Amino acid sequence: MSHINEKKEEPGFGQSGFLQPDENGPTDAQDRRYSTTSVHGRRMSRIGPPRKSSLNITDDAGSGDEYNRLVEMEANDAIKYRTCSWQKTAALLFSEYICLAIMSFPYSYSILGLVPGIILTVVQAAFVLYTSLIVWEFCLRHPEVRDVCDIGQMLFWNSQIAWYFTAVMFLLNNTFIQGLHVLVISRYLNTMTNHSVCTVGFAAIGAVISWVCSMPRTFNTLSKLAAASAVFTFISVILAAAFAGAEGKHGTAGYNPDPNFINEAGQNIGGEPLVLVVPMAGTTFVSGMNAFLNIAYTFIGQITLPSFIAEMKNPYDFRKALWLVTICEIIVFSLVGGIVYGYTGTQYNTAPAFGSLGNDVYKKVSFSFMIPTLIFLGVLYASVSARFLFFRIFEGTRHKTSHTVVGWLAWAGILAATWIMAFIIAEVIPFFADLLSLMSSLFDSFFGWIFWGTAYIRMRYADLGPRFWTKRGIRGWIGFLVNIFIILVGFFFLGAGTYASVDSIILDYEAGNVKGVFTCADNSL
Repeated sequence: MSHINEKKEEPGFGQSGFLQPDENGPTDAQDRRYSTTSVHGRRMSRIGPPRKSSLNITDDAGSGDEYNRLVEMEANDAIKYRTCSWQKTAALLFSEYICLAIMSFPYSYSILGLVPGIILTVVQAAFVLYTSLIVWEFCLRHPEVRDVCDIGQMLFWNSQIAWYFTAVMFLLNNTFIQGLHVLVISRYLNTMTNHSVCTVGFAAIGAVISWVCSMPRTFNTLSKLAAASAVFTFISVILAAAFAGAEGKHGTAGYNPDPNFINEAGQNIGGEPLVLVVPMAGTTFVSGMNAFLNIAYTFIGQITLPSFIAEMKNPYDFRKALWLVTICEIIVFSLVGGIVYGYTGTQYNTAPAFGSLGNDVYKKVSFSFMIPTLIFLGVLYASVSARFLFFRIFEGTRHKTSHTVVGWLAWAGILAATWIMAFIIAEVIPFFADLLSLMSSLFDSFFGWIFWGTAYIRMRYADLGPRFWTKRGIRGWIGFLVNIFIILVGFFFLGAGTYASVDSIILDYEAGNVKGVFTCADNSL
C-alpha cells in the first residue's frame, strides 16, 4: 500500500497520524486529509473550515489548486479519471434521474391524489437540490474524497465502523438498483416476446448484457452512453403520455364500463377512470407511504454525487449540471405523471405505467425506447460499486491506471459479482413498486437525508464553532432548523418507511400478486 503525502513533520500532525488543532487556527495542512490508503478506508483528519487557497464557491477561476494538483498526478497515466466536463456530468445525472422510475409517478398520484402528488414532487425536488449542494460543498472542502464512504467516515468522527457501515449500505443500495433493472429487463423481454422464454432465463440474459456494457473504466467514457440513455428515456415517457391521450380513457388496459365489475382478485375495478384531486377516503398509511417513497426514490441520488464530482475536471462547475437536471426533473416528472394518471385513473393504474396502455402496439413501442436506460442505469451503479472496490484494492499500483491483464480481469470479476447479486435480488423480490419503496426507505433515509443534514451541521460547526446557528442571525437559525428537520425526515423514512414497505410486500404475497421466486411464470406488462 502507498502513502499519500504522509509527513509527520508538517505542522499540525500528531504522533497518531491525525491532524491536530493549532492554537493559531487551522492551517492549509490541517484542512487537508493526509493518510494511509488501505482496502478498508483511510485515516482522515477532522472536518475543517474551507481553505482560502482552494474553496471559493462563488469564484470558479483560480480557486482549484488542490484539484489541479490531483489532475496533474495522473497526467502520465494511461487511464485518466478526472476528465469529466460539467456537460458530461450533467449527462450522467440525466441518465440517473430521467429513468424508468418516472413511470411510477402515475401510480403514486393515483394513491396520493393529483394535487398532493405534484406538491410532494416539487418539495422533494427542492430538498434533494438543497442537500446535493451540501454534498458539493463538502467535496470542495475535501478534494481527496472519492465516494460517499469517505464522507461517511469523516462525518462520524473518523470512525472505521462508520466507514464499514456506509460501505455496506452503499454496495447494497447500488446492487438493489441493479437488481431492479434486471427485473424490468425480464419484464420487457417477456412483454415483447409474449413470454417465449422462462422468466429466470430472461433475467439472466439481462444480467449478462448489463455486465458486458459495464466494462468502461471511466465516467468520461460512460457519459456518452448516459446522454443517449437520457434522450431515449425522454422519448419513451413522452410517447407513453401521448399514447395514453390518443387511446383515451376508454382505451386503458383493463377498462370495464361496469362500475360494479369485480376482477379475478375480488377487487371492485370498473367504471370510468377515476382521477382524484386528493387521496381517496380510506387510503391507508401503508399505501400512501409507499406512493411517496416511490417519488422520493426517483429524486434521491446523492449517493453517486461524490463519485461524479471526484472525476470532474473542474468540480466548481457541478452546480450548473445540478440546477439544469433539477429543473428538467420537475417538469418531466409532473407532466408525465399527471397526464398518464389523468387518462388511466385510479382503477387501471400499473407500475410501471406502460402496463396501463390498452393498445399493445403503443405499449411495446413506448416501452422499447426505455431499453437503453434499462441497461445503462444499472451499468452506472455497477460501475460506481466496482470502482469503489477496485480503487481500494489497487490503490498505488499500476493496475489502477494502466491497461494490465490483472487490472482488467479484476475489474471484470468485480462487475460479475455485482451482477450475480443483482440477478438474485431480482428473483427474490420480483415486484417493481414495492422494491422501489423498500430501497427508498432502507437506503435513501441515510444517503438522501441523514448524511447531509449531519454534513451541514459539521461544516458550520467547523466554520463558526459551538452554537454556530446563533452567529449568522436568522439565516443561521433557519439553516440549523432545516437540517435538523432533514435528519428527522431520514429517521422517519428508515422507521415508518421500512415498516410500510415490508407490510406492503407481505400483503402482496398474501393477495397472490407475487408469482414466486426464481419462477418461470410470465411477468410481462
